[in-house]
Parts: sequence; structure tokens; C-alpha cells
Amino acid sequence: MASNPDQAENQSQIVNLKDFRKSKETIPVTFHRRELDAILRVYSRMVAEGEWRDYAIDHLKDRAVFSVFRRTSEVPLFRIEKNPKLARKQGAYSVTAASGLILKRGHEIAQVLKVFDKAPRLVRG
Repeated sequence: MASNPDQAENQSQIVNLKDFRKSKETIPVTFHRRELDAILRVYSRMVAEGEWRDYAIDHLKDRAVFSVFRRTSEVPLFRIEKNPKLARKQGAYSVTAASGLILKRGHEIAQVLKVFDKAPRLVRG
């Protein structure tokens, strides 16, 4: 806690939501609980398989991004993005590879995340 009252006043503000909505400031795009639950389900499965080790979540003005890393110091292997501006066109959700190639795009997060499902293999005994 700041000892200077002026400094404490600058650190926190009470904002009237009615006034905030009328202002020109935009609220960042976020993942909702259902969306994040679906993403974390896939993430935990891939961590258990040893393929992924770290993640980052970014809430930007125009989109929300869940980035997946093999190692923290590397570029993300995949980016799971939510872009509401594309909701009526190609769909708000997309999965992008490290190369920038969009692997899957759609209107439902569950359908888009199926890109991480592995195809069944035939095992002969």
C-alpha cells in the first residue's frame, strides 16, 4: 500500500460502469468460462502427453489469444484466438500454427479445438 495518499489515488479508481460504457475506451476481448474450460481441457491433455509445457493468455482490444509453448523461451507452437469481429463471417475462433498458417477456423470453440484430436491408429498384435 502506498504511503502517499496521492499515489494511492492514482493506483486505484472507482469507475461508474454506465459512464465507462459511454466512454471511448474499449473493454478488452476475453475468453468466457466455457471457452476457457474447453481450451484448458485440450491443454491439460497435451501437457500429460508431454507435448506442451507452458501457455500465455492475452486480452487485447480486438481479440483474445491463448498461446501454447513447448518451452517458455520459444515462440508459441499454436495460438487459439477469439476475434468477435469475424463471428458473422468465418467464425470468431481460430487455431494458428507457429508458421502463421490457420489450421482451423469456426463458429464453435469445441469444433475448432478438434484440430488437436489425434487420428486413431491401427495397432496390430
